[in-house]
Amino acid sequence: MASGFSEIVEEARLSARALLEFGENLFNPTVRLGVTGLSRAGKTVFITALVHGLLRGGRFPIFEPLAGGRIGSARLEPQPDDAVPRFDYEGHVRTLIDERRWPESTTDISELRLAVEYQRQNGADRKLTIDIVDYPGEWLLDLPLLDKSYEQWSAESLALARQEPRAQLATEWLQFIASLTPAGREDEQATLTAAKLFTDYLRACRNERFAMSLLPPGRFLMPGSLAGSPALTFAPLDVPPDGTAPDGSLWAMMRRRYEAYKSIVVRPFFRDHFSRLDRQIVLVDALAAFNAGPAALHDLEAALAGIMDCFNIGRGNLWSALFRPRIDRILFAATKADHLHRSSHDRLEAILRRMVDRAAARAAATGATIDVVALAAVRATREAEVQRGRERLPSILGTPLAGESAGGETFDGNTEIATFPGDLPTDLDALFKNGQSFRGLTATREDADYRFLRFRPPQLDRTAADGPALPHIRLDRALQFLIGDKLQ
Repeated sequence: MASGFSEIVEEARLSARALLEFGENLFNPTVRLGVTGLSRAGKTVFITALVHGLLRGGRFPIFEPLAGGRIGSARLEPQPDDAVPRFDYEGHVRTLIDERRWPESTTDISELRLAVEYQRQNGADRKLTIDIVDYPGEWLLDLPLLDKSYEQWSAESLALARQEPRAQLATEWLQFIASLTPAGREDEQATLTAAKLFTDYLRACRNERFAMSLLPPGRFLMPGSLAGSPALTFAPLDVPPDGTAPDGSLWAMMRRRYEAYKSIVVRPFFRDHFSRLDRQIVLVDALAAFNAGPAALHDLEAALAGIMDCFNIGRGNLWSALFRPRIDRILFAATKADHLHRSSHDRLEAILRRMVDRAAARAAATGATIDVVALAAVRATREAEVQRGRERLPSILGTPLAGESAGGETFDGNTEIATFPGDLPTDLDALFKNGQSFRGLTATREDADYRFLRFRPPQLDRTAADGPALPHIRLDRALQFLIGDKLQ
């Protein structure tokens, strides 16, 4: 009964705030754009490039409001939410342009407000406020926990951990929890050990060698100020999904802390941030999954299905705006398209579209819009053709990061090279149904290197009066989909 009452109170709070924001939006049109993605997908780079392009008037031919000359100016405004850190746009620009380094990955939520002065298609002058909300995709994958008991979550987590390649990474943790008696007395030291071994297992799964994506609870990998707290000190136990924990037992202790995690971490994120979003882009590093093999690719597909289940999908209207905002446009973006020749971009897009097909069909039935794009928010390579014997291979030119290696050579971070990245598969049925690896489906040239190298940000031309432009691939298409209609 208490739980039901708290849910009613929570709904009332959400509705009251939605009503207030709806009224404010009538006088100051605002769109809250969520930017998320799993680890190393490029969230920070995407936001930095998007803002940089709007502030300096970037080369965005597909973004109609800018290409058509209807955007008069764009400027940054003070961060509106006092409890949320400001996205460090200026620092990230310096890192990309001056130091030619990629910014550090997102580990917490941040926000940035951008005001765009524009002319409507009917000639009237207007202003659109864009609140960009940057948050880790791992947090998004926590939202399904709200509808799961500790026992259900434990059963699902253990089932995943007993499948390869996870099983080899979970050995120490699985052996330890097998030695525990869930119905026995609560034990702080056993709980601490189980939580540490479980976290070590999640961290090993995220390593680029395995590139697993489905790794809740998300805060175990990025605990922040909650590190060491009871809310982050629990782990799955081998207990029946419909069982009842004895009072004072280890099982009851774990379940209590799991519920605390949902109350302290997951619900506030949903209430204060996720439920307020209007538009969403989900960045996906599909190439990392290709590098790691078919298991990683299928794990990514499962993670994307989980992400789709999180969204309150449906076209926003007066009623929904008053009582529960809805995300009515979601863009899935396969990042690092510059690591491939353009001849493979359509294939990369098709693979990602296949991953979200079923969810997209559900969204279409409710009036929401979902799209898929292959992009590079900052393009680190150029295209070329390289003569190899009698063949001319479509290749890319770029400067690999220091320490990257290929063909027995390790690069120093200063030398530009040409590389043939391989062709993505065209037989999607074989890829998804039969579990064949990427390497098994690419071109069969024996001397081709199918491992995707990581490149430094490009050396930019600084002679332009308004500063250097960041080259990109289809960032303008992403902008047109996400906010183009708001600037008509």
